[in-house]
Amino acid sequence: MGTDERVSPLKNFVAGGFGGACLLLAGHPLDTIKVRLQTQPKASCGQYVLYTGAYDCFRKTVSKEGILGLYKGMGAPLAGVAPMMAINFFGFGLGKQLQQTDPGKPLTNTQIFLSGSLAGFFTTVVVAPGDRIKCLLQVQSSSGELKYTGPLDCAVRLYKQQGIRSVYKGTVLTIIRDVPSNGLYFLTYEYLKNFLTPNGQSVSQLSTPNILLAGGIAGILNWTIALPPDVLKSKFQTAAEGKYRGLLDVLRTLLREEGPKGLYKGFNAVFLRAFPANAACFFGFEVALKQLNSLAPGW
Repeated sequence: MGTDERVSPLKNFVAGGFGGACLLLAGHPLDTIKVRLQTQPKASCGQYVLYTGAYDCFRKTVSKEGILGLYKGMGAPLAGVAPMMAINFFGFGLGKQLQQTDPGKPLTNTQIFLSGSLAGFFTTVVVAPGDRIKCLLQVQSSSGELKYTGPLDCAVRLYKQQGIRSVYKGTVLTIIRDVPSNGLYFLTYEYLKNFLTPNGQSVSQLSTPNILLAGGIAGILNWTIALPPDVLKSKFQTAAEGKYRGLLDVLRTLLREEGPKGLYKGFNAVFLRAFPANAACFFGFEVALKQLNSLAPGW
């Protein structure tokens, strides 16, 4: 598992930002559906759930709010996703650079996984507040109660209520979600890149369809282990203050009310989103990286 040349964290940073923008444009509509499915209240006796599944949520959202309803809450991640993915790819590049003693010597699977995990930890600082704001804006649209006028208003109100702690509510769950899943994310992509590269060719010559395939599969495996903590995080971040005593209380309440399957709420929306969004992300990253290598080979 290696590269053909010495890793440049700076190039990774720039290319990762472009890849993040591609990811958001491709994946935000299904992210909105995922969050609404995860946070909808449990139906009372004799009542129906608000959404029966991903398609039903899509249909009702478009019918009630128009196609732009699928892009509700996009302001916060739009401001955060480019720097988030830039930091993510920078952290991955830095992790590889720290372990790379010889540009021609492949890194081991363990080294790739550790590099990805380091990247996941780095991104938490950027992801946590943006995720909290995004979830609150997405949920308020489906509930009909417009408490916040936009991302900035939401951030200001949260800070006024309980300070920076409120803005970073759910950070521990974000770390639990992102560190191991990010390790698997990059490990899968790097492994598939090498696997799909024809004998005698460089991984930098990998075809566009194979880049998309590797990125899409990496995204699916990433969310396979990230979804349970993501469900808990969404519930914790969008709950009224005082509803849960802590993270374990969120887990106990969910298991009591919905059973283990509740940990995979929004499964269809997540996996429908994971492939195209992450395929777009890695494709954007590779295109930008190739341009940077051509324009600034000495970086």
